[in-house]
Amino acid sequence: MKAGGIEITNPLCLAPLAGITTLPVREFFSTHGASLTHTEMISCAGLIRDNEKTFDMLKTSELEAPLIVQLFANDENVLVKGAEVTMKKCDRFSAFGINMACPMPKITRNGSGAALLKKPDTAYKMVKGLKSLGLPVWVKMRRLEDNSDTLKFTEMLINAGADNVCIHGRTCSQRYEGIADRSIISLSSGRFPGYVSASGDVKTLSDINEYLSMGCIAVMVARGAFSDPFIFEEFNGKFRTRNEKLNELLNFARHADEISGEHKALVLMKRFAGSILKFEYGSADLRRLAMMSKTLEEIINILREGSIRKL
Repeated sequence: MKAGGIEITNPLCLAPLAGITTLPVREFFSTHGASLTHTEMISCAGLIRDNEKTFDMLKTSELEAPLIVQLFANDENVLVKGAEVTMKKCDRFSAFGINMACPMPKITRNGSGAALLKKPDTAYKMVKGLKSLGLPVWVKMRRLEDNSDTLKFTEMLINAGADNVCIHGRTCSQRYEGIADRSIISLSSGRFPGYVSASGDVKTLSDINEYLSMGCIAVMVARGAFSDPFIFEEFNGKFRTRNEKLNELLNFARHADEISGEHKALVLMKRFAGSILKFEYGSADLRRLAMMSKTLEEIINILREGSIRKL
């Protein structure tokens, strides 16, 4: 199938997550059923300043495809310049992504992320500018307080040339609290068929199918990917045993250690730990021990211990 100018194998994608969708994470989900992944948020200002840490976020591998590079900036000139640097550094990206959804003050206070929802003229110019570089443009945004304003903003982005608009059903003021509003996504996908993807509270196959039944062209899994790391495979009809899942995650831990170092690998495994331990006898104690782990080997041993306990 085709979504937003990109050929994908199924409508389930990995959403961008700041500090999380690093190379080993994207590789894991790409090889476990995600049809598309995103980099974490990358600062265009950092790219323009030749910041090495920012450049590190552009690293990719042959295991992940297609891949969208998600950029953030507070005006169209910085965004386009940053995108041009990106194209010089790496030619493996299938599309540009613009973040207009991040609600965190460190991003919004300088006019980036969800702050752009209050600057439609700038948002329009951003999409227009990126389209001139030749790759599809995907925008991630949040719903506005009023549904009619959300529809107007979505229409503006599409008129500017956006190939896909992913709408998260929470407002900026909600951040990650409360429940994502699905009604606005249903309205938007009905009004702009073929252009709208969904995000927000995607935790089960039922959630995915509900969004697709609304007419969404794709569904983005964010935090739900860590509560069920095999949701992509399950959507595609592949189901693993408990021990198979554990072995896959332990292989991921070792691979993440090789690429990103032990500290980052440990942080990621703590996010995955709950999915493995949630049905085990004494799972609360095991989760607590996992969260307190100070080394990768320590958390691996805790996960293995959970695998041999009986309900």
